[in-house]
Amino acid sequence: MTVTFRFYRELNDFLPRDQRQRDLVRRYPCAGSIKDAIENLGVPHTEIDLILINGESVDFNYQIDNGDRVSVYPMFESLDIAPLNRLRPKPLRNPRFVLDCHLGRLARYLRLLGFDTLLPEDSDDAALVRVSVEQQRTLLSRDRALFRRRALQRGYWVRATNPRLQVAEVAARFQLQNTLRPFSRCTRCNGTLRSVPKEKVLHQLRENTRQHFHHFWQCAQCGQVYWRGSHYDRMSALIGKLVLAPAGEK
Repeated sequence: MTVTFRFYRELNDFLPRDQRQRDLVRRYPCAGSIKDAIENLGVPHTEIDLILINGESVDFNYQIDNGDRVSVYPMFESLDIAPLNRLRPKPLRNPRFVLDCHLGRLARYLRLLGFDTLLPEDSDDAALVRVSVEQQRTLLSRDRALFRRRALQRGYWVRATNPRLQVAEVAARFQLQNTLRPFSRCTRCNGTLRSVPKEKVLHQLRENTRQHFHHFWQCAQCGQVYWRGSHYDRMSALIGKLVLAPAGEK
């Protein structure tokens, strides 16, 4: 039995260089699910939003047949393909994330941008998948094997290794530019920030801060206090450079 595959756009990142952007012909002794066939080629199911076989949309349970031509597409976040048979319940419109412990800097950047981002400490793979599924969060990781877990529905393999490039990559991939709420979350614990009177947090401030600043925000969860000092200016510049700049710029 012979089946021809074609992967589009960033799904090619998971293929060997000599197999990218071209038809891949594979032979199988018997039928099996299209999900298993695709993942055996190295492409995680969580990265896929649409599968066409001989021009018809199918789900992951489809059993491959001799002569099938398979076209596999990545997640569509801005294009409405509702009339087609999607592989997940609905597009990601209220992005929330859970990250493995190796992406701590990325988690802080996403919180800085205002996105609900969990970073469980010392969580194993099963726990991360469980949080992702139960709370409908997109799992971000650089561990490809993690995305082969059958229960996982939302996930993205982060390509970049530099945290600043990672946040730019994630922002571009999930088109976060129009949903930013900078400085609305605590970068330390992910709690929400609220405006507080200066008098209420005086005991947490250094003398220099007390003298020069008058507007403060406090995390409702951990009590961390924030104000618009030099750190705020640096982070504002970072947001403009990494997220609002055209894709690919540093």
